[in-house]
Order: sequence, then structure tokens, then C-alpha cells
Amino acid sequence: MDASDFVVGLDIGTTKIAAIVGRKNEYGKIEILAIGKAPSLGVKRGVVSNIEDTIRSIKAAVADALSKDILLKTGEKGELQPHKLENFCDLNEVVVGIAGQHIKSLQHRGSIIRKNIEDEISQNDVDNLIDSMHRLAMNQGEEIIHVIPQDYIVDHEQGVPTPIGMAGIRLEGNFHVITGQVSAVRNIYKCVERSNLKIVDLNLEPLASADACLSDEEKEAGVVLVDIGGGTSDIAIFYDRIIRHTAVIPLGGNIVTEDIKTGCAIISNQAEQLKVKFGSAMMVENHDNEVISIPGLRGRPHKEISVKNLASIIQARMEEIIAFVMHEIKNSGYEKKLAAGIVITGGGAQLKHLTQCFEYYTGLDCRIGTPNEHLAKSSENVTNPMFSTGVGLVMMGMKKMEEQSKKNNQITEPTAPKVKEEKAKPADHSKKIRGSFFEKVTNKISDLLRDDIE
Repeated sequence: MDASDFVVGLDIGTTKIAAIVGRKNEYGKIEILAIGKAPSLGVKRGVVSNIEDTIRSIKAAVADALSKDILLKTGEKGELQPHKLENFCDLNEVVVGIAGQHIKSLQHRGSIIRKNIEDEISQNDVDNLIDSMHRLAMNQGEEIIHVIPQDYIVDHEQGVPTPIGMAGIRLEGNFHVITGQVSAVRNIYKCVERSNLKIVDLNLEPLASADACLSDEEKEAGVVLVDIGGGTSDIAIFYDRIIRHTAVIPLGGNIVTEDIKTGCAIISNQAEQLKVKFGSAMMVENHDNEVISIPGLRGRPHKEISVKNLASIIQARMEEIIAFVMHEIKNSGYEKKLAAGIVITGGGAQLKHLTQCFEYYTGLDCRIGTPNEHLAKSSENVTNPMFSTGVGLVMMGMKKMEEQSKKNNQITEPTAPKVKEEKAKPADHSKKIRGSFFEKVTNKISDLLRDDIE
């Protein structure tokens, strides 16, 4: 195996940093080989707040991934044997996700006028139109992260999904433009580069999670992806297989932990364990007589907490997150077009009775999205929704690598030179005849002049 066979997705989250290594197997399916994790010490609400701590966490996650065993066929019988990943490659290039409250999205229409109507619309024309969108004037301190085509218009003919091969002078497009703060993007680049890694692509995290969790049928029918992370919750709305709306909510799993810590008067570590082991998003699903006993602080007696009271604290915060989700759905204009309902993923999706809570307050069908939707059987267990973003980044990196190899093949592919066939012209003997006649006359005159002089 070569190092170029691997794609590394680096999910820089608020609670964890995950480095996920994948490759395509012999059947063309993506296989996840290793997952490295480390606590995220320098990130708050999806934005880098401490450079040095973030660098240490990134290095720890990558080192954890490299130390994992991967199963490879060895020997004459082709038996699967464990081997250390670090023996095969150094993880130098990564695909990184970006999120945070600073992320914004807008709809924009752009157009170009083609010079020659005789030539059909090519990929270069489409690329030029997309490049013109990257030159939009942004607010101070903002830059464009993604320009996502939705549909095209060729000479006022609307709703064209792919204009390549058509004839027309005016080419227009409706685009979903995603922007972010320049400082937040630069800090991510700085942390990754100082970790001795190179960013080959930067992608919006909800788009990566959508690639990992959603099926094409759901995207066509209309679906809302809600990725509940530690510091933020990301939203992506699809309809007719096209991204229609994206948003980032500044509430996530950490704020639920803070509420439990305050409401139960306990420390953060105990609050997190309570949420993970006994937390529920619906108070009515728990019995009144269920009580949890937790150790007191240094010589103090044990504290008893009702499971129903714990669920009421969590439910109150989840209602707030759901209210934000419904607000974004209404803003998108696709409230009545979501036949596939809501798909919840991310670390926060592990709460018990969360789907019932979403269905009760939104009236839409709901399911938990796991990132093994499009994967082959992998060495690592990736059924946990907390790995959705990282797996999606691997899939996006694989797609970009294939597109780049296609372009390189087109450039390096030898083309036979075109030889212009010309009909053989008949020989022009008149010049030879004319030449010989004038030569004779000139020679005769020269002889006569010479005789006169003598």
C-alpha cells in the first residue's frame, strides 16, 4: 500500500478531536481503517481559542490513529493479520472540517456571457461561473468557504441541472454560498500546519455529516440533518438532492452538561457521566421512584438525584435546541417539503428518547443517523453517530482525490497530432519553360553586347 491510498479526515470539535483514516478497498467501497481520538482542549463552540492546546490535541489524535492495528491479507493463504498503521504511511495530508457560530449562508445568482454560440457549453464555462462567485464582495473579516451550485439557467431556460453540452450565450446559476470568519479559518490552518500536517481541503462539517448519514432518497424527498455536537448544533436541509439551507446553532451537548451541573449542584465530570449513562430527553419516559446515588465531595454524604428530575433538566434544553431547528426550517422555506423528516447525528444523538422528543415537538418523522450508510465492512466500529463528521470528511476527500486524478489523466493523456491531408498539386512546368526561355534570350543579348564592345 502507498501513502497516497489513504485519506485522513480531521474533525476538530469542541469536546473531541478525531483523526479517521480510510481508503478504498478492492471492490471500490470506502473502508475505515483507524480512528484516533483525543480530548479537545483548545476549542470552544467550534472555534479555536487556544492554539497550543489545539496543536497538542491534534498531534495526540493523529498519534492514536497511527498506533492502531489494521487487518491486511498476508501470506500465501491471504489470511487477515493485524499490522500497525504507522508501518505503512505517515499521515501528512488531512481533510479538515469547519463549523462554529461564525458560519453564515446566503443564496446568490451569477451569470457569464459566452463569446461563441457555436461552441457547446463546457466544464470550463461552468468553472468560470463558479470562480466568479468566489469573487463576491464580502463583509469585512469574512471569506467564502463553499460555493455550491443548485441549478443553472441557459438563455432564460430555468431548472437545468447540468448545462454541459448545451448551446447558449448566457449561462446563469443559482448558488448556495457559505462564508466564515477569516480569523477562524486562519487559526485552523495555523494549528494543523504547526502539527506537521497539510490541509488538502476544508469542508463545512454539516455537509460532511450529510454525506456520511443521508441516503440519496432522503435528499431527494426532503430532509433536515441535525448534527448535535459538543459546542454547536449544525443544520443542513436538502431537497431534490440539492443543499438548500445551512445554519449553525450555538447550543450543543456541553450546555446540557452545564445545566445538569448547576441544577443538581455537582461537578462537571459527574454531570457528564449522569448525562451519558442515565440522561433522557423525555421526562414522561422515566419513573418517579428511580434515583441515582453519586458520591459526595471529600467527606460529604452521598447525593441522591431523581432520574425524572435529571430528564426534566435535559428536556428543557433540548426544547430550546428544537425551537432553533424549527426556526431555521421555516426560514429555509421548505417546511412543507420534508417528506423524509429529520435525521439526528453527532455525539448528542446518543441521548435516550431523543427521537421521540423531536417527533413530539416538530411533528416530523425522525431517526438517528449513523455514519456507516455508505461504507464497506471496516476494521473500526463506526456505528457511533459521534464519528459522522470524520467519516464524511474521509468520503469528501476520497471524492476530491478521484476528481483530481481524472483531471491529471486528461492532461497527461497523449493525443495523436492531427495531420492535415493535402491533395498533391500538379507540377507547374510553365516556370521551368519560362525560366529556360528567358535564360536563352538573356544569354544571347549578353553575347551581342560583348561582340560590339570588342
